[in-house]
Amino acid sequence: MDQTYADFRSRREATVWQRLNRTLRVLLVLAIWLVIVSLFVPPYKKLTQSRAEIDNLQQQVNEQQNLLAHQTREINLLKTDSTYLETVARDRLDLMKEGETIFRLEAPRAAKPKPGNSHR
Repeated sequence: MDQTYADFRSRREATVWQRLNRTLRVLLVLAIWLVIVSLFVPPYKKLTQSRAEIDNLQQQVNEQQNLLAHQTREINLLKTDSTYLETVARDRLDLMKEGETIFRLEAPRAAKPKPGNSHR
């Protein structure tokens, strides 16, 4: 009887140590994984921030290129097309030909805030 009890006890102690070793290994792997993640997260955040900034700058470049193309086209029309030049000049100087009727459509103005509704 003493022999079976000792055998059971030694097996139980062995399994406790095996469990502790297994737990320690899992914790060690988890700690290594956390160190690796902590090393790679800041550069990844900086990379995504840089990509967003590049996208924003590319959009600004595209807008400027569109504006340049529009203004270049307008300059070419002003240099070469006398009808367009006449139309632009009459529009900017508010002139009209005889018998011509001009209709001007203005965009609605933004509503002014009331002076009594100030938020403090």
